[in-house]
Amino acid sequence: MDPKEIEALLQSELGLDEVHVTGEGSHFQVLAVSEAFANLSRVKQQQMIYRPLNDKISDGTIHALTIKAFTPEKWQREKLLNMPG
Repeated sequence: MDPKEIEALLQSELGLDEVHVTGEGSHFQVLAVSEAFANLSRVKQQQMIYRPLNDKISDGTIHALTIKAFTPEKWQREKLLNMPG
């Protein structure tokens, strides 16, 4: 599965502010930004991302998924902290 396909699936199902997927084969990293994450625990955030991908995980298309979820405010702060200086 192509990372762009995963991005499109997550975007259409969840209406995220931003979504970036990297990886190859069956191992992917998801970076998702949404205000919907604001009042959710980390587990609930991850469950929200997993839900639209469950079929792909069940059939083995996606074997491993690493998720980083941010609110727009936290994402802005994260980008500032990790910008090469």
